[in-house]
Amino acid sequence: MRQAEVYINKTLAGILTETDDRKYIFRYTDHYFNTKSSKVVSVNLPLSQQEYHSDYLFPFFFNMLSEGVNKQRYCRLFKIDDNDDFGLLLATADEDTIGNVNIKRIK
Repeated sequence: MRQAEVYINKTLAGILTETDDRKYIFRYTDHYFNTKSSKVVSVNLPLSQQEYHSDYLFPFFFNMLSEGVNKQRYCRLFKIDDNDDFGLLLATADEDTIGNVNIKRIK
């Protein structure tokens, strides 16, 4: 199982988990959910206390990934399998992302 913290505007918003059987779970933190000014990560992940489950990496997070030649470069650089979308997300979505969402690996 691998996990990542999801930050919106440098505020911890939720936890993204990849299970051992490559399923995905996203859940907002209680603190973030209870803060009135909190924004949703994505329209497909409305602000809720429920867990969201998916058989594939949620589209919002998948769309944060590099494509084409850049994806190949990052996979070689970080020694990540081309099919390991979650691994690529963990390796590349911490600092240099477009927008206000960052992903930080939980060790």
